[in-house]
Amino acid sequence: MCATCGCGDAGPRVVVPADQHDHPHDHLHDHGSDHPPGHEHPHGHGHGHREAPVHTETVALEQQVLAKNDLLAERTRGWLDDRGVVVVNLMSSPGAGKTTLLERTIRDLSTTTPIAVIEGDQETLLDAERIRSTGCAVVQVNTGAGCHLDATMVHDALTALGPASDTLLFVENVGNLVCPALFDLGERAKVVLISTPEGTDKPLKYPHIFAVADLVIVNKVDLLPYVDFDLEMCVRHAKSVNPDVELIALSATTGDGLDQWYHWVADLR
Repeated sequence: MCATCGCGDAGPRVVVPADQHDHPHDHLHDHGSDHPPGHEHPHGHGHGHREAPVHTETVALEQQVLAKNDLLAERTRGWLDDRGVVVVNLMSSPGAGKTTLLERTIRDLSTTTPIAVIEGDQETLLDAERIRSTGCAVVQVNTGAGCHLDATMVHDALTALGPASDTLLFVENVGNLVCPALFDLGERAKVVLISTPEGTDKPLKYPHIFAVADLVIVNKVDLLPYVDFDLEMCVRHAKSVNPDVELIALSATTGDGLDQWYHWVADLR
């Protein structure tokens, strides 16, 4: 269970969509190990007795969970860097357009850049099937009751995916603007996607995820004439939370602004 938000009782499942061609897995070997570096199964947290829960114990457990996550994420990051695999953690609320942006990005860039995707959702293979239809390698992580991905889930997905060297790997996190902010996945960059129908005030209402973002994408700008959204005000809100964050306004549907996004991605490699 996630000590931070209480999610995850059902347990995550990593699924490779049917009919996807097998890839020669380079299984995150760490000095000959058959398992990714630093991999430990996060089960069995009991200490032989139970005490009445108190606030300080809850805080201590949360710190332990995040510390263990961060250690595995850092080891995974080192493994990825050694192989030239660039990971982008894409986060948003449900329906902001993450999958649509990925579909468009894959179709536009995959002829020159090897791309793979890890999809995160509580249930179904729907988004993974959309990604697979582009010809891109993808694995699905179903988190069950969980509301975010963590380093262990991504570690296991990497083992199933076996990305080739120099791959651009997108992680589409579970739709949620809260818990994903807390969990390092071993990524090179964090991207937060919001859409114009969601309203101008998202950076103020969910400041933690915007504070850790390297880039904020405002999607669905083609809808600006039809929704109550102030782009300049949204930029000011985001900058008030994170003065160093970059912002790109685009439409994954019409293609407006995508060149800026592609240049930003290219600069990561």
